[in-house]
Amino acid sequence: MTHRVATLVAVGRHRYPWRKPMCRVLAYIGPEIPLESLLLTPSNSLVNQALDPERYPDLHLAGWGFGAWSEHLLEPEDPFIYRRPMAAFYDDNAKRMIPSLQASTVLGHVRAASYDSKVVMVDENCHPFSFDETPWIMAQNGDMPNWMLLQRELLQHCEDRYLEQMRGTTDTEFLYALLLSLLDGDSDEDVQRAIEEMVGLIARAMKELDLPALTKMKMALVSPSRIIGVNVGLGHHGETDPAGDWKKLREAGPGTDDFALSMLLEPMYMLMGRHVEKADTSYDFEACDEQEATAAIFASEALTENDDGWSSVEFGQIVFLEKKGERVTRRVDRLKV
Repeated sequence: MTHRVATLVAVGRHRYPWRKPMCRVLAYIGPEIPLESLLLTPSNSLVNQALDPERYPDLHLAGWGFGAWSEHLLEPEDPFIYRRPMAAFYDDNAKRMIPSLQASTVLGHVRAASYDSKVVMVDENCHPFSFDETPWIMAQNGDMPNWMLLQRELLQHCEDRYLEQMRGTTDTEFLYALLLSLLDGDSDEDVQRAIEEMVGLIARAMKELDLPALTKMKMALVSPSRIIGVNVGLGHHGETDPAGDWKKLREAGPGTDDFALSMLLEPMYMLMGRHVEKADTSYDFEACDEQEATAAIFASEALTENDDGWSSVEFGQIVFLEKKGERVTRRVDRLKV
């Protein structure tokens, strides 16, 4: 909590100190449950991660939000989107609104950003992002340096119908528009191909413009009863195959290239489980075999004090989670980038 991360990012042929934001993401599919079971009451709830994340040394002060689908909404086919540009633990709406809501599909996010006056704190820069003409909403735990300059190469791949819906000034919203533009459909195969193409386009743009930089794209695409979790990115030199033991690299400490690389290579987490009714405020799920799973969570951090029952989505992997009837299925694949 007392350390502050200051990593390095290449800008042209020079290197400048920069803080690599590492937001927190949480996605859920399963039976309709009180929203507070995900966002407030777990020992490492999403709101608590804004104040005291387990695997990141900074506070998450740059905003937060969530999207949720529920059969009890007046328009159940559309996500309820809430975003606010303040730290989640300062948001007085959180403890008033969240206990009144329940949902069967959820995507939540707390935003980290540089401790810098240049950071724009508005609703439009908070995740998740939701556009018309697509079933997907998106949130990201990541960072793409120099994205405004990289647009010189990437805009040609973006469709106007998505670009004209952009309202903020973040790399994630631009990646959302780019990814949606590359989709030929909404099948798992379509999404995986689009992710792979997007990473390749970014790597080539960095090379063409001489703007190599460590880039994190740990993202969640969510639509009703579906989560597609992605753990991918580029190394310090824009390479698509960075490697290393993230735990050993983390020992280098904040402010080093190795520490930044460790945050790129660290896993995301998922839980296959079932809902458990409890009278107290303890976590409302228990892990179980996939054949018995009725719910699934994809997250930047395990929501419980230990990782028991949680499995890893390693760097370079993509996971497909889908609720079909009463059961949730899981498929993990390696991205070809």
